[in-house]
Amino acid sequence: MTVAWTEVLVLAPVEWLELVAEALAIGPCTSVAFGPPSLGTDAAPRGFDFVRTYVAEGDDTPQLRERVERELARLAQASGVAELESLRVRFSRLPPEDFATSWRKSWKPLRVGSLAIVPLDWRGTLRAGDRRLLLEPGGAFGTGRHPTTRGCLRAIQAHVRPGERVLDAGCGSGILAVASVLCGAANALGFDNDATVLPYASELALQNGVARACEFRAGAFDVLTARDRDFDGCLANIYADLIQAHARDLAERLRPGGWFAFSGCVSSKREPTLAAIAQAGLELRQLATRGRWDTFSGVRSSSTARG
Repeated sequence: MTVAWTEVLVLAPVEWLELVAEALAIGPCTSVAFGPPSLGTDAAPRGFDFVRTYVAEGDDTPQLRERVERELARLAQASGVAELESLRVRFSRLPPEDFATSWRKSWKPLRVGSLAIVPLDWRGTLRAGDRRLLLEPGGAFGTGRHPTTRGCLRAIQAHVRPGERVLDAGCGSGILAVASVLCGAANALGFDNDATVLPYASELALQNGVARACEFRAGAFDVLTARDRDFDGCLANIYADLIQAHARDLAERLRPGGWFAFSGCVSSKREPTLAAIAQAGLELRQLATRGRWDTFSGVRSSSTARG
């Protein structure tokens, strides 16, 4: 039987696409795509792009629509970003087709350095030297396109050396921990306050063949034990206020000379974040900015005091 679908479409600022996608991926809306829904769609304004998901007509209820609106409003309130307060969602009934997976027809690998991010069933040919990172695009996993994720992926490739131990604070979907192992780390430990993301992180590690080298825990710094220190590298793709509050906690988990890469910071919060990094005994080596997002990377000073 042919199924009719409803398209759920939001025009969002490019730097917030991933978070808007997470807000849309609720209930029966299991896959999220980016870009214009058709060739006939007018181009998005500069600095914006389309985020869309699809729901079978039978699941397109007033309750679902209210929940989508509520999730978008919650995102704006939680982030405090004025741009997100004007988000509007459009629901449109579409001709019969499997719109939930039709994005696969035109999918091309997303390349970040030597990492090529592709969905599970992609059958294309990678370039020589590509490292395949399997990632099912959707609200749970995202696509790796967010500037902060890409900044951390670049830092991983610049810093990870074979056999290293890596800590991923606020691991989310686990993409950074998994990428670290794919790039040569012996193992990666990730933790996140949101326990609901950890099954996805574990699944991502399994799909990429690195499950034995990745461990994920639910909670904050209290889930780390006395043995969870002297990491060679530390990653944190979290909000700027969390970086500022926990820069010293992160530094204390690194070995002297160990590397770090922090992202998730909008450029307007750069100065207090830089100050927190310096006060934690971390030496900044690079500040990479993409759009309004900063990624900080460097090393732990050998003189950093133990906690």
